Amino acid sequence: MANVTDLQTKYSKLAQEYSKLRAQNQVLKKGVVDEQANSASLKEQLKQRDQSLRKQEQEMDSLSFRNQQLAKRVELLQEELAASEAKGKKGKHGLQTQSVFDEDLQKKIEENERLHIQFYEADERHKKTEAELRERLEKLEKDAEQHHGVVDGLTTKYAETIERLQSDKARLEVKAQTLEREAKECRMRTEDCQQQLRRCQSELNRQVKQSSSVIQEKVPFNDTKFSDYNSLNVPSHNRRHQLKARDVAGQAMSFIQDLVAALLNVHSYTEQRVHIYPLDSSIETISPLNQKFSQYLHENAAYVRPLEDSFLQLYQSITEDTVTVLETVVKLKIFSDNFSSYTHFLQKILPYQLKSLEEECEAPLCTAALSAKNQELQSDIKRVTSVFEKLQNYINLLALPSVRQDAMPHSNTSAVFTQLAACLHSLHDAIKEMSKHYNQKADIERELPTVTQKLCTTTECLLGSLGSLTSCTGKIATFFSNNLDFFTSSGYSPRGSTAALNPVQAESMLANKKKATAYIQAVKKAKPQSVPYREALSNRRILTSSTESREGLTQQVQQSQEKIARLEQEKEHWLLEAQLGKVRLEKENQRIAELEAQLAAALGGSPNSQTAAAGALTRGHEEAAAELKAAEKEPTLCTSLVGMLCTTPTDEHVGDEESREQLIKSHYMARVGELTTQLQISDSKAVHFHSECRALAKRLAIAEKSRETFSEEVKLANQNITRLQDELATTKRSYEDQLSMMSDHLCSMNETLSKQREEIDTLKMGSKGNAKKNKGR
Repeated sequence: MANVTDLQTKYSKLAQEYSKLRAQNQVLKKGVVDEQANSASLKEQLKQRDQSLRKQEQEMDSLSFRNQQLAKRVELLQEELAASEAKGKKGKHGLQTQSVFDEDLQKKIEENERLHIQFYEADERHKKTEAELRERLEKLEKDAEQHHGVVDGLTTKYAETIERLQSDKARLEVKAQTLEREAKECRMRTEDCQQQLRRCQSELNRQVKQSSSVIQEKVPFNDTKFSDYNSLNVPSHNRRHQLKARDVAGQAMSFIQDLVAALLNVHSYTEQRVHIYPLDSSIETISPLNQKFSQYLHENAAYVRPLEDSFLQLYQSITEDTVTVLETVVKLKIFSDNFSSYTHFLQKILPYQLKSLEEECEAPLCTAALSAKNQELQSDIKRVTSVFEKLQNYINLLALPSVRQDAMPHSNTSAVFTQLAACLHSLHDAIKEMSKHYNQKADIERELPTVTQKLCTTTECLLGSLGSLTSCTGKIATFFSNNLDFFTSSGYSPRGSTAALNPVQAESMLANKKKATAYIQAVKKAKPQSVPYREALSNRRILTSSTESREGLTQQVQQSQEKIARLEQEKEHWLLEAQLGKVRLEKENQRIAELEAQLAAALGGSPNSQTAAAGALTRGHEEAAAELKAAEKEPTLCTSLVGMLCTTPTDEHVGDEESREQLIKSHYMARVGELTTQLQISDSKAVHFHSECRALAKRLAIAEKSRETFSEEVKLANQNITRLQDELATTKRSYEDQLSMMSDHLCSMNETLSKQREEIDTLKMGSKGNAKKNKGR
């Protein structure tokens, strides 16, 4: 997360540097355009000078031709004069001719002198023009060198920026790959945890059913039909809920502080902008509408500061020893009232904002694009104000239960929290759209010729405040959505009832908590030796495992009862067998009695018959003794609570049956104890694994949320990188085009200057030659 924030700060710095370089680029563009205009004017002047120079050359040629004619004429006249002098004076007609020739010669000499003067003046003007053109050429060369230096510096700077962005992109790609790998691992762990969670859920459902049946059977005081008559229906104090509420309120407090700071900056910089644009208050008086708007904006701290103070009171009222529900949070009403006053303040300044933007559209230098952006800003401001009104309504609804107990049921509270989260996201989107349109408007205003540095600085500060307000509202919306389950859950509710907690129950709960604390302190004073922490944890685990192994014990009891029933059936079976044995014994006794009677009857007869009867009786007794011995040697079946045991008694081991049965019973009882301890250990392990699975499931949900946020941030960073690369490519392309144009222009200028120098040199050489000829003449 820290790397992403660093990247965001780097990209914001790059964006600021890019805006500065863009402004410098516009200045350079204006300089280049001015230089192009100057060069064009210089070209026109150079063409005019060339034309004048050609005219002068033509005049020089005509004058030189005329001079040659006059020189030939003078030579002819001199020859004629010499001829006339040689012939002598031949009369009056010759004198008249001579005077005419002298006058003509004098005129030609004066004309020649005048032409020499004109030629000298033209030569001086030509030298002066040449010197001026050389000075301008040197100045243009210096400007061209400066422009080359600026362009080289910008090229190197943008090359470094491109390299840095490419390295950041590579680093982000590596990070994205690692995040994808972690996401795959998390998905695999998620599948495992889901399987474990399904198993644990089935186990927990079974335990819940069993516990509910036990509670219904063993708790006769839970009167859920008439909760008003149930004196034991007071919930227990939830310390975990209080700590979570304290943590959430602390996070919300930091976000509210950032929001208040951003709102103060936005209103303050808007007030400064009203004093600067469209009319500067330091130079001329602004309109009465903007004066009233500025006065209202100056009072913004009286409406914004109470938001932070009231929420701080709300945060301080949430402690570990209080009960935090909507019905007991009284300070929320104060925050709701302050938020309503700030919403009324926004509604009060809304028409002035719209009129101020219309006044900017009516300015003489306002373009069509700037008017369109002002109209978009008007719709954005209306949307932001309407979203604040919705937020006010939802916050007022949440503050109602602390004033009136039957204001709103719990289901409606959940719906209000859900709508409030959606409204916060709408506020973030509206402020983001307004910031984007304001950025576009600022870019258009920078291109206006009447924009001052003071206005640019104020606009940059206002854009920065809007950016911080956008990020702050986004954080608040994300925070509220992430904690929506906590807001909609009921931390406190009476057992067996869905009704909300009233203040009377909250007071009784706190009183019970104080009594319990006093009792525990008294017990500690009476018994200073407390149980060690590790021993207490082990006892708690044992208690939890024994509580959760109740189902296993009930199953064991059921199995024992089934075994007892089976043993009872076996017992009845053997009783029937015993009765049958008794019947057989009676029959045998009757048969023996009959035999004895027969024997007695036989004894009363002859001695032979008596002897035979005695032998028969003797054989009968021997057979009975043999049967008894055989019965003693046959194995016997003994039954008890442990089970059935088949034994073959002997003379020396008849008394060991009871000791053997006792040994077997003790062995099985020890085995049953070992199995019971193993079952308890396995149950405690199952409870421990279940808690670990729940913790892993929570961590997995948090990891999934963080992964989603990281992926969104990576997408935004990639979009910013692509946008900056596109802007950089367009800027580089435009600079390269400008460089090529400037280099072509400089080449053409150098060519024209070289041609001019050559023409000037030829003219100088021609003028020098003409001057020598004239001197020679």
